[in-house]
Amino acid sequence: MTFLKKIFPLVFLGTAAASAQYTDQINSNRPGESMSAFAVGKTVAQIEAGTYGIMEEHDVLNYEAKGMGFDLTLRYGLILEELELIADMQYQFDQYSNALETFNRNDFRQFTIGAKYLIFDPDKNYKPEINIYSWKANRKFKWRSIIPAVSAYVGGNFLMNDNPYTFKTDRISPKFMLITQNHFGKWVWVNNIIADKFLTDYPSIGLISTLTRGFNERWSGFLEFQGYKSDFYADGIGRIGAAHLLNSNLQIDASVSTNFKTTPSILYGGIGISWRFDANYKDIVLFGEGDREEELKQQQEKEKDKKAKRRKELRERRKKRLDDMETPSED
Repeated sequence: MTFLKKIFPLVFLGTAAASAQYTDQINSNRPGESMSAFAVGKTVAQIEAGTYGIMEEHDVLNYEAKGMGFDLTLRYGLILEELELIADMQYQFDQYSNALETFNRNDFRQFTIGAKYLIFDPDKNYKPEINIYSWKANRKFKWRSIIPAVSAYVGGNFLMNDNPYTFKTDRISPKFMLITQNHFGKWVWVNNIIADKFLTDYPSIGLISTLTRGFNERWSGFLEFQGYKSDFYADGIGRIGAAHLLNSNLQIDASVSTNFKTTPSILYGGIGISWRFDANYKDIVLFGEGDREEELKQQQEKEKDKKAKRRKELRERRKKRLDDMETPSED
């Protein structure tokens, strides 16, 4: 679930060029469905929860389902800054109706436990050159931003028998994901390439692409496309939403999603909240946007001191030459 994958913290504070994953503001994956490349930070615990309503209709099979559900994601930074443990759950209640019967359903639509590791960070140990003469030059488009951060996720799906939302053979199955993340100023682009439910009768492959933009220090919005394909079913889903930062550790969000087919057509919307506990986190020295501003100021002050010193030396030399010219010769 991606959203402020770094949106609030990375858009407004800049990408850290060290190995730390922790950001001054909460790094939430809500309200989208993609997963960010960056972890929450060592010893940091985070809860991302929400509720949604769903309406599904099938033109060919002539059925409909209406209901609601709950999302819960638990994230924890373990051992390394780049490593994160993730438990992702979705539980749904709905009423299913067709021409012959109507009945209620409820169960987990998703229960996944896994780990994510940041393999490559293009900004790690990178210290950008600062132009002390041009504010604009320091903020122009940088071609190195095309190089994405890359993470890998490995997990497992755990579903019980007689689950009405999946096949009996699904039960326990692996899930793999390759994650990329780019930062283009106030824009963040995240891509997830997913291989899911292998070793079952209907393995699937999928892609989630999320584009997020920060509007100011409190608000951000996103657009997202999700596509998936298996021998049983294929579809595409579009999402749009926004998030609001209440404080450095608390975020609320809302989103709406719909698919592109009528077999079935799906519409759902939800709201959510993300909260971070970081009291046990130990600060790591970063080289980020704030440091760049401070270093820029320091370099500008040094340059001013050098110029003042050179002017003083020139004045002293000029005065000395004039004194030498005015001093009468002993001859």
